[in-house]
Amino acid sequence: MSTLLHVVVLLALALIVRDPPSLEPPRLITSTPSEQIEEFVEEFEAVPTDDPNPEIPDISEAVLVPETVTEITEVKVESLADDLDAAPIDVELTDFSLDAAPTSDFLQQIGAIGGEAGGLGGRSAGQRDRLVQAGGGSKQSEQAVESGLKWMLAHQLPDGGWTLDLTQCPSCQGQCSHSGTRADRSAATALALLPFLGRGYTHREGPYQLQVEAGLNYLASVTVQGKGKAYTQGGSLYTQGLVGIVLCEAYAMTQDPRLAGPAQLALNYIMEAQDPVGGGWRYTPRQPGDTSVVGWQLMALKSGYMANLQVSPITVKKAELFLDSVQSEDGAAYGYADPGNKLSTSAVGLLCRMYLGWKKDHPSLQAGIDRLSKAGPSGDLYYDYYATQVLHHMEDDRWDAWNAQMRDQLISAQETSGHETGSWFEGFGKGHAPEVAGRLYCTSLATMILEVYYRHLPIYGQESVSTEFEE
Repeated sequence: MSTLLHVVVLLALALIVRDPPSLEPPRLITSTPSEQIEEFVEEFEAVPTDDPNPEIPDISEAVLVPETVTEITEVKVESLADDLDAAPIDVELTDFSLDAAPTSDFLQQIGAIGGEAGGLGGRSAGQRDRLVQAGGGSKQSEQAVESGLKWMLAHQLPDGGWTLDLTQCPSCQGQCSHSGTRADRSAATALALLPFLGRGYTHREGPYQLQVEAGLNYLASVTVQGKGKAYTQGGSLYTQGLVGIVLCEAYAMTQDPRLAGPAQLALNYIMEAQDPVGGGWRYTPRQPGDTSVVGWQLMALKSGYMANLQVSPITVKKAELFLDSVQSEDGAAYGYADPGNKLSTSAVGLLCRMYLGWKKDHPSLQAGIDRLSKAGPSGDLYYDYYATQVLHHMEDDRWDAWNAQMRDQLISAQETSGHETGSWFEGFGKGHAPEVAGRLYCTSLATMILEVYYRHLPIYGQESVSTEFEE
């Protein structure tokens, strides 16, 4: 009877049917399905980017993309415009590994920038002091960096972004001279945030977390609403590259999943905007390229790869072909859109070649760096910014001489009185960019130059460790 009773109970239990728990697949990041993009857009507060003084909540209310994006898989890049002569290439992107990229190329060099935090470990508080001392920085250069960041904070707008036109900043209202004239809020915000990230200050580390998060939220909002296009009024692919670097570096440094979607979308737009014939980038998508814009896009792709985001090998190889088309002197010098030897474009080209895999003893690289070293800092901050990175990666006597001059020149030229305290412009107004981008642009580049000791570890240094990325 006992056995019979247990059999009956077991049979009764077997007849009870429970529905299995529903398992929703992870949200995938893609730039193609419009429904997915619309979901992202709904999660952002609308940012009226064309209005320099929009009425929006205080920056303490800023939030990044909600923590729902946890995985990046295959991404299809959709066409930016249907009426262009050159048809876009439909590229299926997958995670990179050494199986997909020879160890001598761009991808290995990107992985070799060193250390923890997605290859940006030199920015950590524990590393900065040591690297400053080893690289030729000083207590005064570090103080100049902090002063520059404080000037930036004083010019942040209530929506978390920045503007090149300082007359539109409520806390400044033109007290600072040499405002920019271009209405490019995304570029201004990216230029302002880059020095904070270069210092190791993010929305999760450092003394300015709230302000950095507000700025990141501004750029993420514009990028998602633009379906990858990170600029609006007054912007161009210059801006796209700058924003791409910011979003990718912030994601690499924090691994905040809320940044993964906007960062990948920005990269997708860059890859699709490449000139499919010549391999370069210029102001508008698929326009024949110039070296200046190419430099910013390659740095964005580099930052994206360090963040373990998806980068197309086809895009990288085509960019290398573009550099071949504008080089002179066997690659020791570079022109703008044609072969040439202007110092500024040569500095950009040489830095790109370093990231594309040229070895330290490459004859053309050595010849090009000799030329930059002999010319010395020029007061054109755009050239000085790129040349400083090139010389720093070499870590030799040429770097020591360059650094001593560049460092002291910047320290002595920083403003020390009034509302302009901590900023730069006087003495660095050479070239076209300062006329349209103004004091904020000059302050951003000057601050990043003084962060060179830890912003990126030297490519050829012993501390640069080749990093294999797992599939």
